[in-house]
Amino acid sequence: MYWLFSNVNHAFVEINEKFVLINDDCLYVLKHIRSSSIDMIFADPPYFLSHGGITCKSGKIACVDKGEWDKESDRKKIDEFNYNWIKECKRILKKDGTIWITGTFHNIYSVGQALHHLGFKILNSIVWQKKDPPPNMSKRMFTHSHEYIIWAKKSPQSRHYFNYEAMIKENNGKQMTDVWFIPHVPLHEKTFGYHPTQKPLQLLNRIIIASTKRNDIILDPFCGSGTTGVSALSLNRKFIGIEQEKRFINLAKKRIDSIYNVL
Repeated sequence: MYWLFSNVNHAFVEINEKFVLINDDCLYVLKHIRSSSIDMIFADPPYFLSHGGITCKSGKIACVDKGEWDKESDRKKIDEFNYNWIKECKRILKKDGTIWITGTFHNIYSVGQALHHLGFKILNSIVWQKKDPPPNMSKRMFTHSHEYIIWAKKSPQSRHYFNYEAMIKENNGKQMTDVWFIPHVPLHEKTFGYHPTQKPLQLLNRIIIASTKRNDIILDPFCGSGTTGVSALSLNRKFIGIEQEKRFINLAKKRIDSIYNVL
């Protein structure tokens, strides 16, 4: 898929006719992807939660800090960061393309503001209700048990794709609502290593089936452990994953290779 890139001087980890993995800063790479070339984008950007807080893991108190990439606290810089990468995403989306962006209250309002100012049309604000949330250790507020996923099309004029029939079938013949009850990542999806913000394959499968067709090109600018790529390739789509952390791009490659070689 070299034709997608106006500059091939990126840190390509792997590139072939079905998927591309790039170990580099997403904003730099996005600027060198050809305009109007991507069918759908799934983005799990930093939530900027890493400020020394605590949570519960396996019944023990644990720090919520994810890494340096999640530590920005200046709201102006966070808003600027979200605006800049979403702006590039709009440029590379096809005219009828859509974008999905995950978040919590820590970042999702900044994301929504950027989408609004850039002229996207928000289709849904999905509530991903987790069946197994960790308890709130402070005991001074309600337990946090959900994340948001905004689904937006490139412009109000875009004729976006929605696989209504597949969603009806998955929901036992009823219209699917914007509240999704999906468990967190099962252990067997962590076979190749750990990522602090990994998303469950069930979640990505639903998103990709709902909003793309076979052979569509899906891009993930913060691909982390590669769940989007695993789902995309399993469902006969093409995939571009960008990740700045070397250890995570290596994890993504292992996961993607494990299914790509048997397809």
